[in-house]
Amino acid sequence: MRGPLAGRLRRIGPVLVPVLLSIADALLVNGLEMALELGVSVVAAAALLLRRRWPLLVFLVTLPGLYIGYIWFAPMIALYTLAASPRFCSDRAGGAPTRVHARLGICALLLVAAHFLPYPISDFELTAYRENTLVLIDACVTSAAPIALGLLVRTRRELASRVEDLTRSLRREDRLLAERVKATERARLAREMHDVVAHQVSLISLQAGAVQVSTADETARNGARTIRELSVRTLEELRHMVGVLRAAGGDAREAGELAPQPDLDELPRLIEMSALDVTYEGPDAEDGGAEDGAGRPRGGRTVERAAFRTVQEALTNVRKHAPGARVRVRVDAVELGAAERIREGLRVEIRNGPPDATAAVPALPGGGHGLVGLRERAQSLGGTLEARPTSEGGFVVRAEFPYGTG
Repeated sequence: MRGPLAGRLRRIGPVLVPVLLSIADALLVNGLEMALELGVSVVAAAALLLRRRWPLLVFLVTLPGLYIGYIWFAPMIALYTLAASPRFCSDRAGGAPTRVHARLGICALLLVAAHFLPYPISDFELTAYRENTLVLIDACVTSAAPIALGLLVRTRRELASRVEDLTRSLRREDRLLAERVKATERARLAREMHDVVAHQVSLISLQAGAVQVSTADETARNGARTIRELSVRTLEELRHMVGVLRAAGGDAREAGELAPQPDLDELPRLIEMSALDVTYEGPDAEDGGAEDGAGRPRGGRTVERAAFRTVQEALTNVRKHAPGARVRVRVDAVELGAAERIREGLRVEIRNGPPDATAAVPALPGGGHGLVGLRERAQSLGGTLEARPTSEGGFVVRAEFPYGTG
């Protein structure tokens, strides 16, 4: 059976079926004529509705039904619930397992007494040894069976819970092992990248230095100096990225030696070295902050670093796809968000015009992931990034970063 009705029946059935069986037991044993016996038996059967909430109290209520009304189902079901109950039979409920078993033993003795002693007690014949022995054996079996079944069910439930915990622990260990393997591989790739790229960039720096020393042309000397400065800057950033990767790969010594990251103070130098026709409209001196970070809002360094990377990537794209185009870079401190939740932030806009048809297109490699990476960086900081062509044939990249994100 499926559906809401089936689910409702599965929840109600385990509660109502024992009650109905106990009422049927009371009617079959006592009939309708025996008012007292039938009354205590029905009360014992009805008490089973609360057996999961108050198992001990319900068990005690069913004992008069067994003693006076001679019913079996209600007290046996109540004793089973008591043995299977995590509230009654757990270390948190009353201490060591020995005390738990002692409580169950007392309840079992109460059921044996209610079953063994007749009602009224004056009918008990001490000399009927054979009959008393059979009744006592029957009473012991009647009390032992539900306790054994209840303990079995509770143990099975606890084992299932522990198996589930063990499974979650194994999954967690597998995940940690996979992360460790990835971190080790990341560290290995970082070392290889450093060996290959640093070697090539060092050669570029050396060649540029040789040109700077040997040439008499002032323009060539300035170009060689710019190439050397770019090479040194590239090596510094490469060292920083390799340090991050190696620190993530388990080499914690690299974490304390990371190079400082660029911010808005570095933008004019970046634009100067881009060799593009760029108009820069930056924040006022009071908004830019000092070298030591004084005056910056919380998260300012992280936001400014993201703004710097956005301008850097946008200028690289202009150099690749729109050579000779005029570029305007604008950085403003703005208020972001709706009226009920306004936050201070930073807006960066890089707008370029159409490319110059006479300019040579440089053969620069590209992976096509630059804007995707910028958008992911902006979203991770709680901001947005928009990149679209303009009606004049150019392109605009606009990013907004709220402060307080790092």
